[in-house]
Amino acid sequence: MAQMGFFDLSDRYASLDAKRDPLVEIDALVPWEEFRPVLERVWRKPEAARKSRAGRKPMDAVVMFKTLVLGALYNLSDDQIEYQVRDRLSFMRFLGLGLQDRVPDAKTVWLYREGLAQAGVVEALFRQFDGYLARQGYIARGGQILDASIVPVPRNHNTREENKAIKAGEMPEGWADKPANCARGRARIG
Repeated sequence: MAQMGFFDLSDRYASLDAKRDPLVEIDALVPWEEFRPVLERVWRKPEAARKSRAGRKPMDAVVMFKTLVLGALYNLSDDQIEYQVRDRLSFMRFLGLGLQDRVPDAKTVWLYREGLAQAGVVEALFRQFDGYLARQGYIARGGQILDASIVPVPRNHNTREENKAIKAGEMPEGWADKPANCARGRARIG
């Protein structure tokens, strides 16, 4: 088997149906760099606290956070996150990794999540992530590896007055003329 080159990976990425990949949409909607200041404070030791500059460079803080997002969206354990990132081109593309790049191992994912939890920022970071999607009219609906998706948020088209009438068991004014509204209202009442 021949060694894959850069262009082979580009061709594989290009052949993936990006229109059907919710991760492409999420990646485009979320300004990931805005998370960096908080993530760096937690993930990086201050220069004074480092014993030496030796050793392997730590994984990028934003890549690590995106890894946690993948785990939350697809309900993955740390071991499964490592495996799926190594296995799936769509996950690698979402993280901005190539075949030659280092993938966060399960222990690194666990340590990263623990560091964020000890700093008390996990919930705030995920609220911020959800907020970016919500402002664009989306919610992230997690699931199993096959059905995680990003979907438009359902919109209520009834007015407040119509909702009050429906909750009171009444038919809103003007609905008798519109059978579609009546059926929709009965479905919510009954």
